[in-house]
Amino acid sequence: MDRPLHAVVLPPGPRLLDVLARALDGGPAICPLPPDLPGPALRGLLDALAPDAIETAGGVAAHSPGGGHPPVDAGTAVLIATSGSTGAPKFVELTAGALRHSAAGTLARIDAGPADRWLCCLPTSHISGVQVLVRSLVAGTDPVIAPRFDAAAVAAAEGFHVSLVPTQLRRLLDAGADLSRHGAIVLGGAAASPGLLAEARGRGARVFTTYGMSETCGGCVYDGTPLDGMRVALGDDGRIRLAGPALFTGYRLRPDLTAAARDGDWFLTQDLGAIEDGRLRVRGRVDDVINTGGEKVVAGEIATVLSRHPKVRDVVVVGRPDPEWGERVTAVVVPAGSGLPELTELRALVRETMPAYAAPRELQLVEAIPLLASGKPDRARLRACAP
Repeated sequence: MDRPLHAVVLPPGPRLLDVLARALDGGPAICPLPPDLPGPALRGLLDALAPDAIETAGGVAAHSPGGGHPPVDAGTAVLIATSGSTGAPKFVELTAGALRHSAAGTLARIDAGPADRWLCCLPTSHISGVQVLVRSLVAGTDPVIAPRFDAAAVAAAEGFHVSLVPTQLRRLLDAGADLSRHGAIVLGGAAASPGLLAEARGRGARVFTTYGMSETCGGCVYDGTPLDGMRVALGDDGRIRLAGPALFTGYRLRPDLTAAARDGDWFLTQDLGAIEDGRLRVRGRVDDVINTGGEKVVAGEIATVLSRHPKVRDVVVVGRPDPEWGERVTAVVVPAGSGLPELTELRALVRETMPAYAAPRELQLVEAIPLLASGKPDRARLRACAP
């Protein structure tokens, strides 16, 4: 018998937790979607997803897409919508076993106690928020589910484990939070600067940096080391490859994309990495390689260097079109408040450890880095945005 698929358009809260629990226990598969999406965007996702029903605050209603209701695999429990780099919707299919394995691996890695609770303040339509709820279900504890991230509220919470993106952690620090009052802080979604990590740990935070994506049920590599059962390797092209029981089974209705992303047991990511002293270091995305004057540099590695400058609070490096260089290395910087950084000093810092062509040729100062709903930098906007 085919398993029904429900699009779940619910705000974060107990009802969403309940439908997730039922999906993990064999009920209808679910795809959580943001409840605040504009109508046209929501209809576009629903047309691509082709669910049997839509569950909203008003109840469950049958859905009748023009293409019918293609079945989901009986093992699929949760689907996560992700736009990828093209903007076209994809739906990552995850089994209950994969989600539970990932959650159990996290609980073991952070040494969570049997009564430990989680605070969820990430979007529950993304894998990061969903996994906070799955960890709570696996641990048998009730999560506190916030409708949105509020630095003051999170700072006032005590004793909870929490998943954050780097921007949220920065806001907690700015709010003067006593991070020693929290349990583990599972940090993912984007690269965290060494300065941010040092400041947080200096305030008593127990931070675990994670690497993963929807296709791996969220973070599957903690502080450079895979969770139990997961494996990491590098391809000949430097791309990170991941394998293990937390992997997705495919993209809904897109066997072509599934085949392109898998090599036997391995998932082929779009990230470049290095293995140093047995630990994975993520260099940056394949599509973030900047070709400047015929030389290729990894934007993430330049950003890591720049983040160590005392006048840099946050930084993203992108390539912008340039008639002479093809792409010019551009540093988009949030100043640290100790004075405004100059392009000359940032170039000098990069040239201490990297080739001259890696040094930024453009500096844009901003009050905040524009983010996607997932908490990741909006690189498409940054590439297009002139100072």
